Amino acid sequence: MAQLVECVPNFSEGRDPQVIDAIAAAVSGTPGCSLLDVAPGASTNRTVYTFVGSPAAVVEGALNAARRAFSLIDMSQHSGEHPRIGALDVCPFVPVQNVSMDDVVHCAEEFGQKLSEMLHVPVFLYGAAARTESRRSLPSVRSGEYEALPDKLKLADWSPDFGPALFVPSWGATVTGARKFLIAYNVNLIATKEQAHRVALDLREQGRGKDQPGRLQKVQGMGWYLDEANIAQVSTNILDYELTPLHAVHQEVCRLAEDLKLPVVGSQVVGLIPLKAVLDSADFYIQRDRLFIVEEEHKVRLVVSKLGLDSLGSFNPKERIIEYMVRTPESSRLVSLSLQQFVQKVAARSAAPGGGSVSAAMAALGAALGSMVGQMTYGRRQFEDVDGVMRRLIPPFHQAAGELLLMVDADAEAFSSYMAALKMPKNTAEERKGREASLQAGLRRAISVPLALADRISVLWAPLKEMVVYGNIACKSDAQVAAKALEAAVVPDAFKMETQERAALLLQEAKTSAAAVLLAADERK
Repeated sequence: MAQLVECVPNFSEGRDPQVIDAIAAAVSGTPGCSLLDVAPGASTNRTVYTFVGSPAAVVEGALNAARRAFSLIDMSQHSGEHPRIGALDVCPFVPVQNVSMDDVVHCAEEFGQKLSEMLHVPVFLYGAAARTESRRSLPSVRSGEYEALPDKLKLADWSPDFGPALFVPSWGATVTGARKFLIAYNVNLIATKEQAHRVALDLREQGRGKDQPGRLQKVQGMGWYLDEANIAQVSTNILDYELTPLHAVHQEVCRLAEDLKLPVVGSQVVGLIPLKAVLDSADFYIQRDRLFIVEEEHKVRLVVSKLGLDSLGSFNPKERIIEYMVRTPESSRLVSLSLQQFVQKVAARSAAPGGGSVSAAMAALGAALGSMVGQMTYGRRQFEDVDGVMRRLIPPFHQAAGELLLMVDADAEAFSSYMAALKMPKNTAEERKGREASLQAGLRRAISVPLALADRISVLWAPLKEMVVYGNIACKSDAQVAAKALEAAVVPDAFKMETQERAALLLQEAKTSAAAVLLAADERK
């Protein structure tokens, strides 16, 4: 997979559409950069841009945006609700795909150095790129904001990481760094700015000071008023959504607002959000309210509804969830082909896709049939006594079908990497050594996919046997086909010596379990 880094520069201009569009054009015009979102705010007088690309491309895109903004934004005339220290206030780099935190730290350092040389402005590092603990937190670096910058730059402790310690009135300073994915999440209140800020002080990790810490870890917060929407907001940055999920922030705001007799009227995500953050909240509501939802699309709709994410404008998942925005083009994925096209691909004079991809497709179909039998049973009056059983059995098949489908492409990619290694030059000792290392790595990857496939299938045998016993009798043949498809997908010849023992166990389990499922089906009349 290609390397993918997200860059989220925040510029101190949210009211002038010509300036906002000019900066966006500078990003989108950079080769290798995909501009995913532009989120301006009039009251905050700030625009958040989100774009992705290779490490080199996003650094260049951020520099182009900064160069364009330098002639368009004058910080000496700026005012707005959001804290800020400069025209390009903050420019974080975030790992998305096939990159490490160290990689994005390097992006921040390269950007900071080049920006200071290009514009002769002070640049500070924060987050994972910070060189001192006191600069790890963005609010700490931004303390005093733009207005305090002239005096701050005179202090030895606040010498910039890059560029001169000189105050540039039109620009201020820029903070850049590396971090995990941050969710900018705001909860709407019918309240005053002061009341919203009171709620924010109680929930944010910093709280009201050392003696009064807040309730939520890894959450920054403040209250402000949106004149354009005529509402107040508790504005938060969720720094670690796995530690403090989206719904936890919403619930805490609701609790604090209820104490103050303030109504909560929806919420808002600024910029993009990871799919996992949405699905984690969906799982919370599904478990809390004892709901039965298995489709990813329905889970996303549930969260949009529960949190009121469309209260200030439409929330289109295809445009707001980052994985949906950066997915591999459909045309290049085997699983996006029509059945006819896939069969033709397999039949072609090419080693990939081959038996591994076909096995994965068969397994996915087997799991899908298991899910279908459950769906054809659940919710029907004549089978209502087993509704509880179906609610338990359907999700494993539904989830497995999606995961097994991904292995169709994974197997083809793994085999292609091995074939590519075979074509590497071997004229010198160094070339032969590199080729051998690549061959071994490719071989291990090629072996790992069918073994993972068999492992994934192994957890379906018990629920499939239950599905045969309790499922709709009219779907008995579908369950039988599911058993044979899953059994056939476990291919012993795909494994080498290092995995033979595990492969043999999985193969025997597949044969025994498939026979047990078919026997159970035969016994149902």
